[in-house]
Amino acid sequence: MFPPGLWQPGSKEPLTSERLLIVEGKHAWRFFKALLQHLGLLDKVEIRNYGGVNELAQYLKTLSAISGFRDVHSLGIVRDAEANSVDSFRAVCGALEQARHAMPRLALRERLAVPTSPMTRTPGDLGVAVFILPDCEKPGMLETICLASVKDDPATPCLQDYFACLSRCGLPPTGNMTKARLQAFLSSREKPDLLLGEAAEKGYFPWDSQVFTPLKNFLSSI
Repeated sequence: MFPPGLWQPGSKEPLTSERLLIVEGKHAWRFFKALLQHLGLLDKVEIRNYGGVNELAQYLKTLSAISGFRDVHSLGIVRDAEANSVDSFRAVCGALEQARHAMPRLALRERLAVPTSPMTRTPGDLGVAVFILPDCEKPGMLETICLASVKDDPATPCLQDYFACLSRCGLPPTGNMTKARLQAFLSSREKPDLLLGEAAEKGYFPWDSQVFTPLKNFLSSI
């Protein structure tokens, strides 16, 4: 369904849809591909991987040169909150401002507007909206919302026991407990070696969980 290589960071393949979603990393690309498929939107929203947060501004600068950009009427941008969702939203807005100033013509610059708040679409012929994971308010990342979706899974209580056991054995905590907890959860599935994007494609996260509702609403509004 997608041209080869769209999951690659900064792909310059021609744009083929009026609705564009750009996300942070290959596994996020696969996650959102699976969620859009669940929503019946996979043929309506095109997904691109802009790479890491430091590459967002540069990728936004290249958009105007990609064939089909003039036909895009809706742009959604997703990134992780990490420690602070407000700071992350401001960083996305800063990347949009950088891209606007770098665009060669005023007409292009005016198309790439900067939203005033998360999940608020800008007016104009190209609506721009931003979603900060996990919910545009709390700190966290894509792994945070995935873990929240499986809080009632029978395997989830075992995660606390597992990491408590490691602590009792004198093993230092991992640098990113959220990512570690998610991988520990995924090890309980039928295919225990999948990464986040692959797990989403496999259906390991319950899309009907309420934690996904704001994100699903955002994707439907793009």
